[in-house]
Amino acid sequence: MSYGDQSAQLKEIRQVRPDVAVWSFSSQQATLRRLNRAFAGFFRRVQAGETPGYPRFKPAHRFDSVEWPKDGDGCRWQPDTRRAYLQGLGQVKVTVHRQVAGRVKTIQVRRQGRRWMLVLSCDEVPTRPLEPTWAAVGVDVGIANFATTSDRQHVPNPRFGRVAAARLAAAQQVLARKQRGSNNRAKARETLAARHRKLANQRRNFHYQVARALVARYDLLVVEDLKIRNLVRRPAARPDPDEPGRFLPNQAAAKTGLHRSIHDAGWARFVSILRAKAEEAGRVVIHVNARHTSDRCEVCGQTATENRPSQAVFSCRGCGLTLDADEHAARNILRAGLARLAANPAA
Repeated sequence: MSYGDQSAQLKEIRQVRPDVAVWSFSSQQATLRRLNRAFAGFFRRVQAGETPGYPRFKPAHRFDSVEWPKDGDGCRWQPDTRRAYLQGLGQVKVTVHRQVAGRVKTIQVRRQGRRWMLVLSCDEVPTRPLEPTWAAVGVDVGIANFATTSDRQHVPNPRFGRVAAARLAAAQQVLARKQRGSNNRAKARETLAARHRKLANQRRNFHYQVARALVARYDLLVVEDLKIRNLVRRPAARPDPDEPGRFLPNQAAAKTGLHRSIHDAGWARFVSILRAKAEEAGRVVIHVNARHTSDRCEVCGQTATENRPSQAVFSCRGCGLTLDADEHAARNILRAGLARLAANPAA
C-alpha cells in the first residue's frame, strides 16, 4: 500500500467521519507521508542487508508532533496578535521567545512532556553578516575537551548527561513501578520527559554558545566529517574457535562508556548548529576527512598509530615531536581544510 492509496482512503474516511473531517486535510496527509517515509526506510534497510527495524506503532503518548506543510492551508501564523490559527482548534495563544524572521513555510506543534511548542520553519530569512576577522581555525571535538582549536583554545566538556544521570535513573525507576494505564504512570512519564527536556536544553544551549563564539572570531572554520554512527557501533562478536557456541571478550563493556560519552557530547548536533550560525553570519565551514588527523605528524608527515601513546599526548616516532594531541589534531584539520580550499575555491 502506497501513500497515494492511503491518501485516497483518507478522502473517503473524511466523507463519512465528521470527527476526522474537522481537522486539516493537509496535516493528515503530512502524517501519512511520515508513515510512508518510515516504511520506505524499512524496505531500504532490508534490501541493503542491514538490521531493518520494523516501524513501531505510536500510541497517543508517543505521537508528539503534528505538522501543517504550508502556512495558510489549515493553519495560519498571526504575528500581530501572537496567535496561531489551527483548523479544528481555533486560535491558540503563543508565547514568542524570539522574533520570527522571513516567510513562514511550515508550522509544527510539538509536545515535550508537559509543555507544548509551536515550531515555525521559514524561508527568505535575512542574514546578519559579521565583520570579517581574516582568521581561520581548525576545530577538533573530543571527550576530555569538548572542542580544541588550532590556536590552542580548549573548551571543557560539561558532561550534562553524566551530571543528570542520577536524576534520570531515579525518575525511570519511579516510572517502572507504576501500573500501566494509570494516571500516576502518566504523571511519572511527564516527569521523566521534563528531565530529559532539561538535559536536551542544557546541551543545545551550550552548543549554541560555543558555535556563536567560534563564528564571531573566525571567517573560516574547518571541522572533521565524523561518522558518528560508526564511532558508536557495537563491536563485532568474536566466536571462540576452541569452544563452539562461546565467544571471546570483544571489549563491548569497555566501549559502552565511550559510546555514552559520545552521545552526551552531541558532536553532530553541534556541527549542524555551527553550520547554521556560520551561514547566518557569512562565514565558511569546511568538512574534511577525519582519517589520520590524529596520528599524522605535522612536521615530518609520518603516520602511525604509535604516534598516539595516550589520548592526551601526541609523540611522533619519526622526529620526536611531542605536544598536546588535541591541539595537534586541530592543526592537521586546519591544514587539510586550507588545502581543500586551495584546490577547490568554491568548496
